[in-house]
Amino acid sequence: MSAPIGKYFEDYLVGESMTTRGRTITEADIVQFGSLTGDFNPMHFDAEYMNQHLLGKRVAHGMLTLSYAVGQAYQLGFLERTVLAFRAIEMKFSEPVFIGDTISVEITVKETKEAGRLGGGLVTFEVRIVNQHGKTVQKGDWVVLIASKPSA
Repeated sequence: MSAPIGKYFEDYLVGESMTTRGRTITEADIVQFGSLTGDFNPMHFDAEYMNQHLLGKRVAHGMLTLSYAVGQAYQLGFLERTVLAFRAIEMKFSEPVFIGDTISVEITVKETKEAGRLGGGLVTFEVRIVNQHGKTVQKGDWVVLIASKPSA
């Protein structure tokens, strides 16, 4: 019995898209992420402070949202045992993510570039993280090194 395997570099087509399932952001997520990173900014932890803030309530860490998006993408299976490395991530943080928001990730293959000396090729994914209202909360590009198909 063999383990599942994702897509090889040669299998990616520019323009193909996929969407993850949703993931609701909880109070526990914020506490755990803050504890893990040491980021205890009052924007995430102080409800009274945020009552006086422009946003009006506590927000999730931007990097928490991005980290969950990477995990959500991985769960789709296309990176399983074929991803060699993340080479670059460039994201714009457009909207806040609040406790109780549900995020999903829309991923489109933007570009492919052979990188044989690295064992595969670079796939640039255009990524949009959207909330339950369809608003884009983060968007940008991920450049991922993907393994080439093994020689037969």
